[in-house]
Amino acid sequence: MTRDFPLVGEPLPLDLINTASSLGDLLQTPDDLRIWCAIQAHRLPELTGDISAADVLGVRKIRDHIAAAIDRARRGQCPRAADLHALEHSQRSAPAITHLTWNGTALIAARCREGSTGHRLVAELAEAAAQLLADPAVTKIRQCDADDCVLLFLPTNPRRRWCSATLCGNRVRVARHYQRHKAEK
Repeated sequence: MTRDFPLVGEPLPLDLINTASSLGDLLQTPDDLRIWCAIQAHRLPELTGDISAADVLGVRKIRDHIAAAIDRARRGQCPRAADLHALEHSQRSAPAITHLTWNGTALIAARCREGSTGHRLVAELAEAAAQLLADPAVTKIRQCDADDCVLLFLPTNPRRRWCSATLCGNRVRVARHYQRHKAEK
């Protein structure tokens, strides 16, 4: 895994949106998507099967719908019907069931989806987006205050302004410092 993703650890839909960064689209190939899924493995069900170029396109397409819906919802506006329909359609394309197994002493319930690897992945991402969109916290989602950064985050501290204090925050502070000292000369 060599691909660097600029911001991970936000709600899953935001991590997905952030793969379309100011650096360009970070989900170009099946390998890119495999690496991103591995980084998100603790939040995604195990994906068995190969990831194809068509799966990458499917993820990028649902990412666009998720981004559009979240952009409107975070501003207190109703998402477009087409975006909500795409989320619902994606979830239906890989229905979820609760699979029961006996472990020798009790039943164990595990949620799993039917369908191809790509459909299961897109369905999980659409469901995570639907849950975030229905959460009142969606209106607290912010875009990084750095001029050249498009990353989104859900601040745990109301004073948080940057996607990363060590990256964008330092860059903005250094630029301000430079401008102040340039003006003094």
